[in-house]
Amino acid sequence: MLSLRIGYNALTTSGQTFSSANKLRAAVCSLCDFEFAKVRAMATTTTTQPVVIRIPRRMQIQMENDDMKRKRVQKVNTVRPGKLLIVSKNPKLNQSVGHALGKFEQPLLTSKGWKHSKSFGDYFTVNNTKDVAPFITERPQEEKEEATSKTVTFKSFKLLPEIVEALARDNIIYPTTIQLKAIPKILHGHNVIAAAETGSGKTLSYLLPIIHKLKEERAAEEYSQREPQIGCVILVPSRELADQVTSVAKALCNPFGMTVKTVGGGRGVGAIKQTFRSGPPDILVATPGALCKALRRHCLHMSELTFFVVDEADTLFDPSFVEMVEDILSHTQVASSPLETKGPGRKAQLVVVGATFPGGVEDILSQVTDVGSIVTIKSQMLHFLMPHVKQTFLKVKGEDKLLELRQALKVAEQDGSGVLVFCNGSSTVNWLGYMLEDLGVRHVRLQGEMPAALRAGIFRSFQKGLVNVLLCTDIASRGLDTQRVKLVINYDFPESHTDYIHRAGRVGRAGSSMDGAVLSFVTHPWDVELVQMIETAARRRSSLAEVKSAFRKPAPKNMNSN
Repeated sequence: MLSLRIGYNALTTSGQTFSSANKLRAAVCSLCDFEFAKVRAMATTTTTQPVVIRIPRRMQIQMENDDMKRKRVQKVNTVRPGKLLIVSKNPKLNQSVGHALGKFEQPLLTSKGWKHSKSFGDYFTVNNTKDVAPFITERPQEEKEEATSKTVTFKSFKLLPEIVEALARDNIIYPTTIQLKAIPKILHGHNVIAAAETGSGKTLSYLLPIIHKLKEERAAEEYSQREPQIGCVILVPSRELADQVTSVAKALCNPFGMTVKTVGGGRGVGAIKQTFRSGPPDILVATPGALCKALRRHCLHMSELTFFVVDEADTLFDPSFVEMVEDILSHTQVASSPLETKGPGRKAQLVVVGATFPGGVEDILSQVTDVGSIVTIKSQMLHFLMPHVKQTFLKVKGEDKLLELRQALKVAEQDGSGVLVFCNGSSTVNWLGYMLEDLGVRHVRLQGEMPAALRAGIFRSFQKGLVNVLLCTDIASRGLDTQRVKLVINYDFPESHTDYIHRAGRVGRAGSSMDGAVLSFVTHPWDVELVQMIETAARRRSSLAEVKSAFRKPAPKNMNSN
């Protein structure tokens, strides 16, 4: 009888090859069965020597390694006692808060097979792991407990008493983390880049020290001997955000008799000139297009500014705005050190804030100031998924999204909280509005193609609670304060991680007294790729490294004078 090795050699030398260990193993098993059959037949007829069947050593090692790998994968258990971080439709893909992935361990993703047509109806939820937003600083344990010497309040910054009293009337006593870091630096005259998660109170972080320093400057004798000039220009990307910043600034400036004016989009040159007819305001809040018009018509001069603020920097330095921003910066004398912000011939102090911190900011700012002297303040949770907001991702067919939306709105109607529904295009906002009208859902719409006169007041009516559902594009995702919003619905999944962070940041904001949640409908294959990156970051508890804007690099200066 031929041994198995001879049969194996005959098989391999006959020109047959095997592409995997599984095919090789199947062939050997078939040979084994053949040899065993012969042995049994011979045993029934004659008594022979015991037959030893040998398997090639290399094949044994391969089979053992395959078994070990299979056992190792099966031993990975991501579920531990306690609260779950990831809840999936398939319980085997759940992950506990107490489970930490190894450095080289690949997470088992619920969304791995979401590009397949059979995955519709699947879902997973990233549960909130904290009850309080990470940007909230420590508070006394009891409301009646007196603040200790270690407890930092706005009084600790030695701001003007009128400012502290105005904050206290709105029950704003303790600074957030970004305010704690940024306010002292701005008070000391540093140029500052502040990047922190959405809803962390960045507007107050620059308004408070600016109003404090402007009031001190206007109280000095030398100021009364010169012509009034604009003290601060705050540049924002949208008219809605301009109106919001203006309302906050007016409330803080009223005790000092300081003026705040707005120059926003959708206004003609006549309206812009009318804004400055009564004299330059102390603080001007402007959108890029309107401010460029005002500069071209010589309605204002920015050569003697005390402060220049770029709010929502990741949007304003985007290619759609960057040329206008560079033009505006060219009209401004920006200081390169705190010493240049004092005395005669002083230059403007620069403050740049945003919810994301993409690359390319320094390249643009280097044209007007010394980037090395800028103080950069970054939040520890920058570009992370918010740990205090519950986030659900649902794989759903396009034709089923309207039904899922209606069901989610029914649940939200029970507590009367605000709901933001985001779409990627203005046409989708309009179409979805018609559908909700047919279903009897009361709502308002906000999108960039609306005339400025029509947009005015829409968001304000939503903030006041006159209507609870706002259909919008990403125009409402940047900077707008939405403390009454409890649910954000991504009817269209956002086109980038940056957009997702901004949309999700409309809930769980500083000063909000309610829990927040985000519901995202995932339909297209290109949506799945973004979802997989988000799920990986959630399971690893890491940042979304892909958060960046496609900044246009500044063109090289022309060294040839001819």
